[in-house]
Amino acid sequence: MSGKTIRVATDVGGTFTDLVCFETDHETGVSKVTTAKSDTTPPDFEEGVLNVLEKGGVDPKSVDFLAHGTTVVINALTERKGVKVGLITTEGFRDTLEIARGNRPDFFNLHYEKPAPFVPRYLRRELPGRMNYHGQEMRPLDLSGLPEILDIFRADSVQAIAISFLHSYANPSHEQATLAEVQRLWPEIAVVSSHQITREWREYERTNTAVMSAYVQPAAQRYLTRLSEGLSAKGFDGNLFIMQSNCGVDSLESVSKIPITMVESGPASGFWGAAELGKLINEPNMLALDIGGTTAKCSLIENGKVKIMTDYWIERDRKSAGYPIMVPVVDLVEIGNGGGSIAWVDDFGKLHVGPQSAGAMPGPAAYGRGGTKATTTDANLWLGRINRDYFCGGAIDADMVSAEKALHEVASKLGTDADDIARGIIRIANNNMVNALKLVSLNRGFDPRDFTLVAFGGGGGMHAVALGVELGVKKVVIPAGASVFSAWGMMMSDLRRDYFVTKLADLKTGAGTVIEGVFAEAEALALKQFGEEGVDKAKVKFLRYGKFRYQNQEHTTEVLVKGQITDARLADIETAFHETYEREYTYRLKAPVELVGIHLVASAEVGKLTMQEKPKGPADASSALKGERDVDYALEGIHAAKIYDGEKLEPGMSFTGPAVVEDSGTTLVVHPGNRVEVDGFGNIHIHLQGA
Repeated sequence: MSGKTIRVATDVGGTFTDLVCFETDHETGVSKVTTAKSDTTPPDFEEGVLNVLEKGGVDPKSVDFLAHGTTVVINALTERKGVKVGLITTEGFRDTLEIARGNRPDFFNLHYEKPAPFVPRYLRRELPGRMNYHGQEMRPLDLSGLPEILDIFRADSVQAIAISFLHSYANPSHEQATLAEVQRLWPEIAVVSSHQITREWREYERTNTAVMSAYVQPAAQRYLTRLSEGLSAKGFDGNLFIMQSNCGVDSLESVSKIPITMVESGPASGFWGAAELGKLINEPNMLALDIGGTTAKCSLIENGKVKIMTDYWIERDRKSAGYPIMVPVVDLVEIGNGGGSIAWVDDFGKLHVGPQSAGAMPGPAAYGRGGTKATTTDANLWLGRINRDYFCGGAIDADMVSAEKALHEVASKLGTDADDIARGIIRIANNNMVNALKLVSLNRGFDPRDFTLVAFGGGGGMHAVALGVELGVKKVVIPAGASVFSAWGMMMSDLRRDYFVTKLADLKTGAGTVIEGVFAEAEALALKQFGEEGVDKAKVKFLRYGKFRYQNQEHTTEVLVKGQITDARLADIETAFHETYEREYTYRLKAPVELVGIHLVASAEVGKLTMQEKPKGPADASSALKGERDVDYALEGIHAAKIYDGEKLEPGMSFTGPAVVEDSGTTLVVHPGNRVEVDGFGNIHIHLQGA
């Protein structure tokens, strides 16, 4: 093979749009890496993508593979910027969406109100017809009332329709017939049916998911169409893939039909990148932490695998039940702690950090854009952890006067000074993130001491070492290009789809044939769908998971099941369930085990990046040294830290803290006594003192 291959990933965030470009020369095997950031441009997000390509010097004509992640779906949901939706459901069940669930979080609030459904009652319409939970038709579907329903929707300016019938997870034929008739009678309307998204039971969750997908569908389709057209106008004729919440990419055409699968595409790509990084550096067990401007997100990676779940909720907190979205999403914990998180004092004189954020505008006080609230970034800057002369990579002149004023305002409420309050902010922010990391590790039966902490995002390196020490992890790794690591993760992703099918089966004689039949049917559907998009079936790989529970329990535990399922293997599968259940819940029961459903992962490589390791050079890192300054480490006191230019660090270089590594996108704070090494891929490994 001759010539070059250019692979690009772009990630649209709330503040910045990131780019990573790998240009590989096939003759020399050398890859040139380009990264860039530009402002996100709502509501015309595609302009930010075109801008960052131009800023990175990437000609769309030369790009062979482009992966794209975006926050457009989650933003449309949380900001209520979707369209008016009409719901068509089974006769007698239009209030399922409003009844929701009874497990309210604010339990003792007698005035608690459930979150308002995304479809008002007068736009929730019913059709006669009924399936039972076995998928057997109890009453034929009657479509005679559908034209009148559509006339009502037209008169009320409905722009999207969701269809969700009772027990359609077992038999979707009624939904399929209704979908076809809606498309015939009203071809231009956006319409989605629940079986197109998931075949899992739980009527409220499945119905709400269909509604939310319809709610964002027109906006997402419009955005993806404009993005595709904008790239084509610039000469791009390569393969465009969209990042999903399940850590895989999918085709533009497929995503346009079911955009709700993009709901957490940004975090998913970062955690997938962490799993792929772990394979490169022989660290299959990792705690992954993404610290941005507003939030910190974390996930656990075991044996190189990212856990995917469908029990996902948005806007769920201590006072609101939130809304369920039953699509495959990476299993993560998210908290309101980032660089822009605001420090505040409550009525009892207690200091808090977050979840309120200063955002990008006005941002932290040190941005000099009118912000008056002290944030985590202001505290890091005040303590010398961030270089005031190289703030945001030199793009912003740090407004230290405003930062000091904001810190003093908080300090005055506690009778202390700016130094102490800045240390307090850092310690509280760290404590919040440690608790989040414990939720994905200790609370699920995993010992953090068996894991490596990989931290990325703009604020990852700032806090990672302190968090690693608190958790007792093996070591801390900061990836090369940490500030745009989510975009890098997209280029390590496969074309992927997850299939969930509900099927009840006791683990007894005869169940092996039943379970194997469900997997075989799902695999045949996956091969058909991939084949329709030109993917060779020989390239498609499958991973099988069973969703099991003790008989009569409410929820399930997922277990990997390899190979063909037979009755002879049922005992081994049951043993694996007992072990997984006990690790997560600390006990096991002497009770029958049953299958509730299957989870099939179908994937195929579509231009996945192959990384080349560089040979290590001398250990002396003095050529990357750019100075020295006093840094306040909060717990360890003030130390004279050596300052290294991250862009000049080469494979094999090593040094010992106290130190700070700076590049244009992020800052790494190395605590006293910690040993640092740079690997062949440019990642920074911090070996913690005493670990």
